[in-house]
Amino acid sequence: TYTISAAAVSSLFAIGTASADFTGMQYETVENGMAGLTTYLVYAGVDAGGELDAVYGDDSNTLSVSSDGGFYQHAFGGNSSPNAALIAAFPSLAYDSFVTIGLLTSTGDAMLSIGIDYTSFEAGGSIVTDNGTWFATPSDPQVLEIDGRVLVGQFTVGDGDHVYGLMNFQGKNADLSNWNADGVLFDTAVPAPGALALLGLAGIAARRRRK
Repeated sequence: TYTISAAAVSSLFAIGTASADFTGMQYETVENGMAGLTTYLVYAGVDAGGELDAVYGDDSNTLSVSSDGGFYQHAFGGNSSPNAALIAAFPSLAYDSFVTIGLLTSTGDAMLSIGIDYTSFEAGGSIVTDNGTWFATPSDPQVLEIDGRVLVGQFTVGDGDHVYGLMNFQGKNADLSNWNADGVLFDTAVPAPGALALLGLAGIAARRRRK
């Protein structure tokens, strides 16, 4: 069982290579209408005007994406975003677990993958690589940030489960200079730093109201 201590929360989103252009992980839950299952969207935060080109693992920072109870995988899905036409025929395909650069469906998807064996993932297990990447080229519109973030994966797991691991990112700034963020730990069970700050402010406000 994967656990995380309260002391680790402050360092959870630390990165091995500091970059002002990566702004942290972001998560959303999606209502999927499937009993017993929760769908998470996982984003990399990117400065305005920037882009995210690649998610990778190397011999210094192994890329991993895991969950305690395994991932939901639709019979007609794959490791990348699903076909929109098939979703119309099989609505639950919309909640397949997959990795991506920016897109929820395969329409216009130019993402490529090198060096990652998705066999375990497609059977419900983890993604692990120390020499692989999923990416799109800078000329592909899907790499561009929208509202300060780029989608890197959708993952459906059992209710009460979470998605966690480590990712490394490469992208470009608005001025076309490169940035990297290495060793980024993430966990959908832990609020992102901005959410933690809001929770702290809410606590202060509540204490003031009680006085």
